[in-house]
Amino acid sequence: MAVKQNSPETLCPISRAESVVGDRWTVLVLRELFMRSHRFDEIQAQTGGTPQMVAARLKSLETDGLIERRAYSERPLRHEYHLTEKGQAFYPVILALRAWGETWCKSEGETLAVRYTHQTCGHPAGLGPLCEHCGELLRREELISEPSAAYALERQARRDAFKGHRATPEAVGDKAG
Repeated sequence: MAVKQNSPETLCPISRAESVVGDRWTVLVLRELFMRSHRFDEIQAQTGGTPQMVAARLKSLETDGLIERRAYSERPLRHEYHLTEKGQAFYPVILALRAWGETWCKSEGETLAVRYTHQTCGHPAGLGPLCEHCGELLRREELISEPSAAYALERQARRDAFKGHRATPEAVGDKAG
């Protein structure tokens, strides 16, 4: 999935970006990192991906410079995954996908899955990319997120369902690292 540096097949920036982040699973892994899920098990539980798929996406994102691994345990060796500056720069794309999904992919009567408050002005941020109150560009670090009750329950149900099926990168040959 890494962009070929020596001889790109195209000069099209959309095609190049798609070669890095252009599949559903990669975007879901990035969503989880933006939601501050840093451990393999939590990322796997919330994306619903297989251990091999999650490990492959994490390795690819690391190779492409969007994330970095950080050891949080030496015995046994375990890693967390954190967004780099390049990975953080993907946030406007996540906001755009969220806004499109909230606008066009909801059933009638459904509420927002997550409400954001813009810390800078203290008001609801809206769907972005600019704060609907003050007009400033929304940055992840300036947002307070509040999942709807239904979305919080959905995420908790995924965690609960996953508890019995734990699989770490180490269990799949540490393919993510």
